[in-house]
Amino acid sequence: MNKISTKLALYFTIAVMIMEAFLMFYLHEKIVSNRIEEELQSIQLRGNSHRDVLEDNYSQDTLHHIALMESKTETEVLITDRNHGKIISSADFSSKLDALIESTPSSLGREGKILESDYRDQRYLATVTSFKTDSESGYVYMFKSTAPLRELIKELNAHFLIAGISSLFLLVIIHFTLSKILTRPLIRMKRATEKISKGDYEVALPRLGNDEIGELGESINKLSKDLKTMKRDRAEFLGSISHELRTPLTYVQGYTNVALRENIDEKDRQEYLRIIQEETSTIVALVENLFELAKLDENTFTILKEHVELCPLLRKIHTKMAPAFNSEGISLDVECHEDLTLYADPIRLEQILLNLLDNARKYSKAGSATRLHVTAEAHSLVFTIADEGIGIPQSELPHIFERLYRVEKSRSRELGGTGLGLSIVKMLVEAHGGDISITSSEGVGTTVMLTMPNEEDRE
Repeated sequence: MNKISTKLALYFTIAVMIMEAFLMFYLHEKIVSNRIEEELQSIQLRGNSHRDVLEDNYSQDTLHHIALMESKTETEVLITDRNHGKIISSADFSSKLDALIESTPSSLGREGKILESDYRDQRYLATVTSFKTDSESGYVYMFKSTAPLRELIKELNAHFLIAGISSLFLLVIIHFTLSKILTRPLIRMKRATEKISKGDYEVALPRLGNDEIGELGESINKLSKDLKTMKRDRAEFLGSISHELRTPLTYVQGYTNVALRENIDEKDRQEYLRIIQEETSTIVALVENLFELAKLDENTFTILKEHVELCPLLRKIHTKMAPAFNSEGISLDVECHEDLTLYADPIRLEQILLNLLDNARKYSKAGSATRLHVTAEAHSLVFTIADEGIGIPQSELPHIFERLYRVEKSRSRELGGTGLGLSIVKMLVEAHGGDISITSSEGVGTTVMLTMPNEEDRE
């Protein structure tokens, strides 16, 4: 009983029943009232016709002719004098009509008057019209029995009852059928969402139309695909994390065991401790990046924008990074116009640029150069970091922002990459409403273009 199809069918049936009952009642009353009005008009016209005949030729023959003519019809006539004394009639009338006759107004219009129209409680419908001749004046009363009318209305009621019951039966069938048709897509979507809630993302709803229900079905399909992708990515991510942690931890454990031996040369011990230190640093960097990604995913980090003077910031970054570049024989050039400002989070912006410059350093050779410069566009600033490093294969470019994805993984491990830096950079850039793109050629170098919107310009 709680199914939506049953509820819809009941609601529609009740609503249509109320409307149908109102319309049938109105139609019934209209038919009955029109029928009674027609009967009253009919006998009133007959009374007026007898009045005209009497006024043209008042005689006993005329009176008998009128009475005889009405005795052969369903109507009855009573002709009285001005004092309501009976002159002639087509039937014997009950004394119960005396009060009705006595209530006749003294003055009537030319068209006469309806005396009785209650077909439910009275035996007759009645009208009266007055006549006047040189020798006599009086009233012509016309009566029609209400029994045939009540019988007709009784039959009409029976027909309306049959029609009402039949239409109700058909309405129930039609509404239940239509409600099932209308709710079938909703039931499918309910089953699909139940499957999704149980972890089964193999849901493919058919096209359910171009209306809101169809759009909801497409949204559920998209949700299923997204959850399936997230589940796969999560499994791959956890597997990759396990692998990334297992390798340095294995090194740490193995070299620790070796370094603890008593008969080992001190020089070798120091080398093993250095390796342990490097692998520990790798683990720490990986865990820190994981925490950073977790905060970015959960939107628990904050972007505190302010007006940043770019040149002092870039000089600060150059001061931090130059020693590392110089120690590897790589030159670092930074270009900036003194009047450039950017509305951004200075800490996050520095984090982005340091990460990108560190990547450029790791994958560049001695004697090469890395260049960072900034240019202003209409409503944004574009940071360009170009190096002369080993480059990235074209087949790898679409994947470089994926988590734990590393180009030439063996070489990346040697260089200390975790495969998370660019993912963090991309999320921070997008948190600022910016965009990042990379172009590269193997053996030539890599160029990173970072476009950051400048809200100050738009204001």
